[in-house]
Amino acid sequence: MTMDYVHLGRSGLKVSRLCLGTMNFGTRTEPPVAHRIMDQALEMGINFFDTANVYGRAVRIGLTEEVVGEWLSQGDHRQRVVLATKVFARTSDWPNEGGLSARHIISACEASLRRLRTDHIDLYQMHHVDRATPLEETLGALELLRQQGKVIYIGSSNFAGWHLARFQEQARARGAQGLVSEQSLYNLLSREVELEVLPACREYGIGMIPWSPLASGILGGTPGADHVGRRTDAQARERGAKHSDQLAAYERLCQEVGSHPSEVALAWLLAQPGVTAPIIGPRTEAQLTQAAQCLELTLGDAELTRLDQIFPGPGGAAPEAYAW
Repeated sequence: MTMDYVHLGRSGLKVSRLCLGTMNFGTRTEPPVAHRIMDQALEMGINFFDTANVYGRAVRIGLTEEVVGEWLSQGDHRQRVVLATKVFARTSDWPNEGGLSARHIISACEASLRRLRTDHIDLYQMHHVDRATPLEETLGALELLRQQGKVIYIGSSNFAGWHLARFQEQARARGAQGLVSEQSLYNLLSREVELEVLPACREYGIGMIPWSPLASGILGGTPGADHVGRRTDAQARERGAKHSDQLAAYERLCQEVGSHPSEVALAWLLAQPGVTAPIIGPRTEAQLTQAAQCLELTLGDAELTRLDQIFPGPGGAAPEAYAW
């Protein structure tokens, strides 16, 4: 397998076409296994690792960053990894421990740096929109962290198209760098970002990083009896039942292509204009190996057309998707 690297948005930073998601580390995946997965990812050429300050909250907030930080402190791991984490979600019940206020951003960044055992974060991402904090305050705090060398690039997650445009225009007016990436829910079953988010990303040079590329696992094929994880949660089972006809047609197509459903779902995302790197979240080394096979798969026009027929998107970009 040969890993390809692309620029993250309009930046000069090069990242692998797959991003290693770490949300399972410390909870569903024990630290020794998580360390082996990160070793394996690096050996495969995956240099883009994503986490968040609240991952691991089922045990304690910050646990996942601690697991990643322990691994980063070994050898030359930190130098080889493009490290991304996030800020927004509440870290306690205390009034200022959440959102995108200047105070919370700066204190949360310091806490993430300690847990990750590093002096800088390559990509610091706003995990969600904060409608209660002025954009000028949020942008100012993020720029301060950049000036201090604690953050190199800024990204967003779960922003609407107009949020992206507003942030970029504010950054431009201040002579600031602005966003280089956006993390959005994007997969064959969830294509709403094609209306306005993806067009905004392409216009402003923002790299798209899809999360949940397998739709909580239901695009990864029929699970075996020993399968555990989010795919067996009630919500995922209910959604799978709702889309059973589509999923059956999808799995037939995957059989014809001769590839595992998870590989096809990831290869489809990699074929979409503007997509930088889908986030894969393996719990095991075997799952990482399986996911990486998508890099060897190129879907032809016929397969892409059939996938559009099975999983119709919103019809393209707005306004043409719903108007003339």
